[in-house]
Amino acid sequence: MRASQNTDLKRLVIVSILLAIIVVSLGAYTRLTHAGLGCPDWPGCYGLIDVPETSEQIIKAQQAFPDRPVEPHKAWNEMIHRYFAGTLGLLILAIAFLSFRRRKEGTPVFLPLFILIVVTFQAALGMWTVTMKLMPVVVMGHLMGGLTTLCLLFLLYLRLSRFRIPGGDYSLKKYARYAMLGVAILSAQIALGGWTSSNYAALVCTELPICQAGWQERITFDDSFDLIPPERETYEFGHLSHNSRVTIHVVHRVGAIITGVYLLWLAIAIFGRAQSRFLKNAATGLGVVLLCQISLGISNIWFSLPLIVAVSHNVVAACLMLMLITLTYSLKRKI
Repeated sequence: MRASQNTDLKRLVIVSILLAIIVVSLGAYTRLTHAGLGCPDWPGCYGLIDVPETSEQIIKAQQAFPDRPVEPHKAWNEMIHRYFAGTLGLLILAIAFLSFRRRKEGTPVFLPLFILIVVTFQAALGMWTVTMKLMPVVVMGHLMGGLTTLCLLFLLYLRLSRFRIPGGDYSLKKYARYAMLGVAILSAQIALGGWTSSNYAALVCTELPICQAGWQERITFDDSFDLIPPERETYEFGHLSHNSRVTIHVVHRVGAIITGVYLLWLAIAIFGRAQSRFLKNAATGLGVVLLCQISLGISNIWFSLPLIVAVSHNVVAACLMLMLITLTYSLKRKI
């Protein structure tokens, strides 16, 4: 009976992980299609649970929000994202409830409840994204909140799976701390990516490997990373100067180089020293996803940020983090 209950809970977690990946993808798509303010209110859209499309609805919406012209295609992008995010929130609530009920049977409790707290705060960030008119720090926080939710759900899946790895490879114990450092470095780089996107700095550098000629003279840290910007009616399409955006993009590029070199070293080092097929496969997977992510980053610049590539860059970043979490968790379990 207990095994059956854990299996049901694990299936619910798997569904939630898949849904979280979809939510992350839709969030990137909404941001990249400039639909973050497609609905100027929250949680509805122009006071509706869907999108105003009839003439009467559009007239009423325009009267209620005269500063935001009704753009149904952008509004649908935003609302579809909200529908999926809301469904994910309900699934996480069910996971927390079931875990709490089964706490005496050895089911993890703290982690599901923590995930529920995170997704609740994530909902608040979604609201503030709209009410604070795409303030960059809120947009970046919303991105990181979605990624955190996905990673915690994946960690819960590993816990419920009673994750085990083959014995041996005791010489790899020390790499657990290097893998943890990799998680921190990758998290910082993803946050930099969110900061670059939320400040509309993705296309200010159009050449590789760093930026076009003369970028060194444009570097300024005066306000490039100020978390609380001057108050404005809206932050849509950015509020920083060109030089500040160049600075943000260059820091993101340098961060990408550091992250890429470090994770590639980690993957090669573990692959070369591992005896078990499991750890060799995990290291190989990390390396393959990393190279894919690097290729997508280069393609974003080379082809001027095509939508499908830009969305994929966000999704593969999440997958890269999941691969790194798998490797880190495996190494930690050996200690």
